[in-house]
Amino acid sequence: MQYALPSTRIPAQPTSGTTLEAKRPGRLYALDGLRLGAALMVVMYHYMARGGGWPTPVKAIFPDAFRISAYGYLGVQLFFVISGFVICMSAWDRPVKAFFVSRVVRLYPAYWFAVVATTVTVAVIPGGRRHLPWNDVLTNLTMLQQPLRVAHVDPVYWTLFTELRFYLIFALVAWWGLTYKRVLLFCCVWGAATLLVAKAPPGPLRLLLIPEYSWFFIAGMAFYLMYRFRPNLMLFGVVGISFCASLAPTIEEFKRLTFLGDRPAWPVTAVLAVFFGIMALIATGKLSGIKWKWLPIAGALTYPLYLLHQIIGWEVIGYFAPRGVDPWVLVGSLTAGMLVLSYLVHKIVEKPLSRYLKRGLTQL
Repeated sequence: MQYALPSTRIPAQPTSGTTLEAKRPGRLYALDGLRLGAALMVVMYHYMARGGGWPTPVKAIFPDAFRISAYGYLGVQLFFVISGFVICMSAWDRPVKAFFVSRVVRLYPAYWFAVVATTVTVAVIPGGRRHLPWNDVLTNLTMLQQPLRVAHVDPVYWTLFTELRFYLIFALVAWWGLTYKRVLLFCCVWGAATLLVAKAPPGPLRLLLIPEYSWFFIAGMAFYLMYRFRPNLMLFGVVGISFCASLAPTIEEFKRLTFLGDRPAWPVTAVLAVFFGIMALIATGKLSGIKWKWLPIAGALTYPLYLLHQIIGWEVIGYFAPRGVDPWVLVGSLTAGMLVLSYLVHKIVEKPLSRYLKRGLTQL
């Protein structure tokens, strides 16, 4: 799963180019907290619903928590909505090269560490998994293993290729120049193209347009236009259509998760409605009063936490669970440990390596 996401600090916004321009400086603290919430949803899904590493069926270990955690995978959809918002924000008034550099320095440092750390963990801890051949591990470092038909070091990396496809098509609009009308037009054209390829057989165009998740990115961009230029009926219409259109592929995905057993489908719609509702509150400034100082730190933990938690966590569970450690203590300790590890990765790996990469890439 945003989810490789940039900083949520709004760049300087000039008043030229359209009469709709509105300055809204400051950091989106609520968005930082929402990002961490999405990541923790995915963590709980992998630990208490999908259940890798446990010696017995996880549904029997966490019977009550399972019913909630089984919908935690929807945190990925929330990541995609947030990504549409933040990528649009971070690319505004920036040349394509700067946009490219910002994505590389944001995505790769923590990702490289996660690939290496996960591979080493699988090799060292006897948790039951076999690590990939070294040539496949090296391919994973490119983040292009999915189109190259190489297995992921960690299955959660599938969302990164989805993000990369969004960046690629959004870069075309950024190259044209981002304005209210152009981004709105892009949302409409992408939505129309999604309808045309949604039921088409697999192919390059369908792969590029991401019909399974495009509506979430479109909604995120519309939310950002609300935030930057103030809400209007057209933007609410784009968001409403995106919400309704996203239900079909999301319910289809829900039905494919048969290993979770029989579950009602209505919570999928309810959870997505909550996501869109919170994003609407952020986009319309209703949550601008939230300025808790710990939220930016929480947001910074999100990407490393997402990259590190699944396979490493399953290996730890596979080692300690058969030794009689209480399941709740194990999940709680493991989640806390992952948060601490994510903070260390952010401070020790992400920040210094990102600065080094940025210096090198901007000189090209």
